[in-house]
Amino acid sequence: MDAHALRRQGWTISAIARHLGRDRKTIRAYLKGERVAGSRQLAPDALIPFLDYCRQRLSDDPHLWASTLYDEVKELGYLGAYSTFTRALRRHQVRPHCEPCKRSSGRDVAVISHPPGEEIQFDWLELPEAPSEWGVGEHAHLLVGALAHSGRWRAVLMESEDFPHLVQGLDQIVHKLGGTARRWRFDRMSTVCYPSTGRVLPAFTAVAKYYGVGVDICPPRRGNRKGVVEKVNHSAAQRWWRTVPDGLSIQQAQSGVDKLALRMDERRRKVDGISTTVAELADSESLLELPVRPFPAELEVQRTVSPQSLVSYGGNFYSVPPGLPGAQVSVLHRLGEDEIRIVTAGRSVIACHRQAPRGSGQTIRDTGHVIALERAVLANFTDRAPCKKKVRRPPSAEALAEAAHLRDQQVAASSAERVVVDLAHYAAVADQLRHLPAQKEESQD
Repeated sequence: MDAHALRRQGWTISAIARHLGRDRKTIRAYLKGERVAGSRQLAPDALIPFLDYCRQRLSDDPHLWASTLYDEVKELGYLGAYSTFTRALRRHQVRPHCEPCKRSSGRDVAVISHPPGEEIQFDWLELPEAPSEWGVGEHAHLLVGALAHSGRWRAVLMESEDFPHLVQGLDQIVHKLGGTARRWRFDRMSTVCYPSTGRVLPAFTAVAKYYGVGVDICPPRRGNRKGVVEKVNHSAAQRWWRTVPDGLSIQQAQSGVDKLALRMDERRRKVDGISTTVAELADSESLLELPVRPFPAELEVQRTVSPQSLVSYGGNFYSVPPGLPGAQVSVLHRLGEDEIRIVTAGRSVIACHRQAPRGSGQTIRDTGHVIALERAVLANFTDRAPCKKKVRRPPSAEALAEAAHLRDQQVAASSAERVVVDLAHYAAVADQLRHLPAQKEESQD
């Protein structure tokens, strides 16, 4: 109103802007009627070009996390921030309603303090519907380790949850974290403790002494005690495993979960009123140094020899002597050593190779195996002309005799099954029975 009144009095736009303390473009827009007092001009909605994609994704999967969907649309060219994205999702009501999954409130939640560098929480995450080409069964096994103070986490995909694979996964995770905390926390898994009592197994006690850490076992039915790693499991399952496409190798899937872990290091945190990130908190934690080599547990995995006399292990292929296609063998590898051994079911060593870098896709062949395989192939090779296909070969006399014998058997079987009823025969028997003399009953003494 003041701008219009001053304009009618002959004031220039620059003078009105200086008098009211506003920008000249703002005054000009009000005078032209392009803006109305009391209504803020909203910025253009950056989600509109991606709205159909978001509706389709949430229609296919109503429980898809907004953070996962944000990562996808960001790769497609979305330039807005995450808060703007979620606000637009709510404004356009993109997510379908799910009554059973409605959040509940009112439950008491305890706060557990975690000093820096004090504790790492470990847990297995079983992921259903694993790709069949992985060869791990119905479930994939992801070992997750999280620093309880900062929330930084790392995870590795393993073939099994047995003791050697657990030790291998623990060593890889603490190396990814850059060190180890003073305490390791587990739930009551049978490879760490006796589930009934919670006492640590002697074998795992040796592992803890090797790394110089203490072991804490969660009390039964206390899932919140290791809530940091439980929340990480939830994030990994929803943001990574839910979107893993078909045809992905284990190494490619491992790369995907590593990228997610690095991305989640950028999460914002506020400690004592100071804004920081997970990565900055984790870098400030004082972690213990790690041994040069992992604990010497021995891995053993079952493999099937391919027709090329190769055995797959760790994303590489290793040769065995010829003559074993389809045979079941075991690959033995002691952690910390550079060699692997391939043994038969009778524990006879048939090959020994230097281990290639994990996931490098190399084919390691022994010279002796190559020569033996070539000799075996050449020994079975022949230059004999293949059998002729376009020839006339009618059935031989022997074949015709067998066919006649089969026909005779069929005729005999059909005649045996046929039942002939002659009524005249029954009439003659009945007539004889009518004329037979009656038998006298013997007198009883």
